[in-house]
Amino acid sequence: MALILTVLQVVAPVIAIAGLGFGWIRLGFDYPVAFVTRLAMTLAVPCLIFTALVDTELEAAALTAISVATIVAYAGVTLMVCLIGWLSGLDRRTYWAPLIFGNTGNVGLPLALFAFGEEGLALAVVVFAIMAMGTFTYGIWLVSGSGAPGRVLREPILIGTVLGALFLSQGWQVPGWLGNMLDLIGQMAIPLMLLTLGVAVGRMSPGTLWRPIWLSLLKAGLSAAIAVGVGMALDLSPVALGVLVLQLITPVAVTSYMLAERYQAGPQDVAGLVVVSTLLSIVTFPLALAFLL
Repeated sequence: MALILTVLQVVAPVIAIAGLGFGWIRLGFDYPVAFVTRLAMTLAVPCLIFTALVDTELEAAALTAISVATIVAYAGVTLMVCLIGWLSGLDRRTYWAPLIFGNTGNVGLPLALFAFGEEGLALAVVVFAIMAMGTFTYGIWLVSGSGAPGRVLREPILIGTVLGALFLSQGWQVPGWLGNMLDLIGQMAIPLMLLTLGVAVGRMSPGTLWRPIWLSLLKAGLSAAIAVGVGMALDLSPVALGVLVLQLITPVAVTSYMLAERYQAGPQDVAGLVVVSTLLSIVTFPLALAFLL
C-alpha cells in the first residue's frame, strides 16, 4: 500500500496538470500552443537546464555517466526502431522519429523531479538535452527527408546546456540577482509543458487505434529493456538508472506531432501515437516506478 501511495504521489501531479490543459481547451478557452511552446522551448526550458546544472551538487563523474548511458541507450533504441521499421514496412517519415524520441520534457522532467527530487531532475535534464539535440538533427532528417546540421547549434536548449556544463565544470558562480531571475523563468517550464501536453491531446482526433496501440506497447517495452540493460552494463547508480528508464519510456512527444504537421509526414497517424502512448503511460509509469522505487 505504501508503494502504491508513493507512485500515486509521483504520477498524480503530472496527470492533474496535463488534465487542466485538456479541460481548458475542451471548455472552449483559447490556448496559443505555438506561442507557449516557443516560450517554453526558447526561454523557460533553457533556463531550467542551465540553473539545474549550475546548482547541482552532483559530481562530474555522475553527469558523465548519465550522458554516456543516454547516448548508448538512444543509439540502441534508434538501431532497433530502424530495423523493425524497415522489416515491417513502417513509413520512415511518419513513424521512426516518434518511436525513437519520447516526451522527456513535458513528462520526463516532472516525473524525475517528483520521483527522485533535485538529483533526479539534474540527471533528467541531461537526458532531455541529448534527446532534444537528436530530435532537431536526426529526427528532422527522418521526418523531412533532408538534413539540418547547423540547426542544433542555434537551439537555445543546446546553448543553455553548454553554458550550464561550462559553469559547472569551472565552478563559476552566477550573480545572485541573475540566478534568482533565471530560476524564476525556469520554474515556468514544467507547468507550461504539462499544460501544453494536455491541450495538444485535447485537440487531437486520431483515427484507427490498432496500429498506435501496438506501436506504443513496442516503444515502451523496447525502450525499457534497452535502458535497463545499458544502465546495468554501465553500473549506474539507482537514481541514475531510474531516471534513464523513466526518460526512455516516456510517450511520444507532442514535438513529433508538430514536426509531422510541419512536414506533412502523416500528422494524423502521429497524433494517434501521441494520444495512445500518453494514455498508456498512465499504466506504464506506475509499473516502472513500482520496480524502480
